[in-house]
Order: sequence, then structure tokens, then C-alpha cells
Amino acid sequence: MRISGSCHCGRIAFEAEGEFNEALECNCSFCRRRGVLLAFVPRSNMQLTTPRENLSTYQFNQRVIVHRFCANCGVAPFSEATMPNGAEMAAINLRCVPEIDLAALTVTQYDGASR
Repeated sequence: MRISGSCHCGRIAFEAEGEFNEALECNCSFCRRRGVLLAFVPRSNMQLTTPRENLSTYQFNQRVIVHRFCANCGVAPFSEATMPNGAEMAAINLRCVPEIDLAALTVTQYDGASR
């Protein structure tokens, strides 16, 4: 399935290819406050459709995840990370993808607060 997503104002927009029937809801201090529902795809399956210069970055704790957000509207449509095996991944905030039926997702709770 090919999806299109963006921040609220549209300065950050992307397309991604993958299966988007499941989402992860993390309760770490950052994800809980943002209320994200995450789906993971290889980074090569996600392409920005707006300039990379529009991305702002936030990192915390061990700084292994690069959280991307829009400095204009504040919305965080995705994050990027490299897995321990070297694979580059994108964590897409499915709340930023209008065509996703959030009520139809199988949501798994992840206890990121205990890590």
C-alpha cells in the first residue's frame, strides 16, 4: 500500500510503501506526550516530497532516534533510526496520514518507559 502523509501545514510531506494495518503505541515520555501511532518501514520505502531543509530535529536520551518535526506547525510526522543490524528505518506517525482508518488499526502497546 502506498500512502501520503504530512505535517499540519504541509511544509513536511512524504510518501511511503508498506503494510499499514498495525501500529505501535509507545508510552515513553516523548511518544506519550505526542500521542503518536507508529508504523515502521525501511527508510528506502519512504520518500520526502518536500525539501529536506524543512525538517527540524529533536533527539533525547541516547540520541539513537532522530525525531523529525515541522518548526512551523509543530507536528512530528516521522522519525528515523538505524537498527542494531545496520538497517535504516522510518517510524511513520500514522496520525499524519489522512487515508489511514485509525479505528481499523491493530494497535500494540509498547512499554518504552521501562527501557
